[in-house]
Amino acid sequence: MNMNNDISKENILAIKDAIELLGGKWKFCILYNLQKYHTMRFKDLQEMSVGITPKVLSKQLQELEDNLLITRTVNATKPVTVSYEPTKYAEEVIPVIDALLSFGSKHRKKIKEKYS
Repeated sequence: MNMNNDISKENILAIKDAIELLGGKWKFCILYNLQKYHTMRFKDLQEMSVGITPKVLSKQLQELEDNLLITRTVNATKPVTVSYEPTKYAEEVIPVIDALLSFGSKHRKKIKEKYS
């Protein structure tokens, strides 16, 4: 195997890792909202992610926390509340989110024009 194949394999593995980390229809929405509002409570995140169930939101938040993209803080309030915020590391995802937002907007417009 030559060096170019090794580089290509590493690139493919890196892409697969990123897709696995950020995959699904909710993680980008969660990160987008956290980047926009910085700190949000569970209920606020659920309201901003229309259609997500509490169970799915909880799982997605846990995965983002496990992968160092968000932090979870239990607040000493009555009743106890939990808030989430993006980590410094999550800032590296912002250009990816912006690029997807831009592409998605253009794509929606093209499809709308095609079928209008």
